Amino acid sequence: MNLSELRPGAPKKKAVRKGRGPGSGNGKTAGRGHKGQNARSGGGVRIGYEGGQMPLYRRLPKRGFNNIFGKTYTEVKLSTLDKFESGTVVNAELLLSKGIIKKVNDGIVILGSGELTRNLTVQAARFTKSAKEKIEAAGGKVEVV
Repeated sequence: MNLSELRPGAPKKKAVRKGRGPGSGNGKTAGRGHKGQNARSGGGVRIGYEGGQMPLYRRLPKRGFNNIFGKTYTEVKLSTLDKFESGTVVNAELLLSKGIIKKVNDGIVILGSGELTRNLTVQAARFTKSAKEKIEAAGGKVEVV
């Protein structure tokens, strides 16, 4: 797209001014009708209310459990770490900047899938046993952060 290809946007519609006299076409009750719950200020029913009928969120069965103490780790495979040069210190900041991970969450866990041929110093919250063995076998170091 070039500057010369820009066109003006769609015209903005003027806001309807309610309750400004009979000439406006929306005066007196301002589109709220006569009396009743919805005509009052602050009136209306809460979200999910179905007029006394059992609401949908109560009719549906509840499933599952959400552990409030549970931790969510971002998983990184060993095969993805093999692209770094030997002697590199691999940490969360480096992985984020290279676009390997999108979010750190509660920490990074290194998984042992794939092979590692370079000696790297890897800093993460957790390592699987196989990942730890493979990193040390390649001459690297494992640091739990």
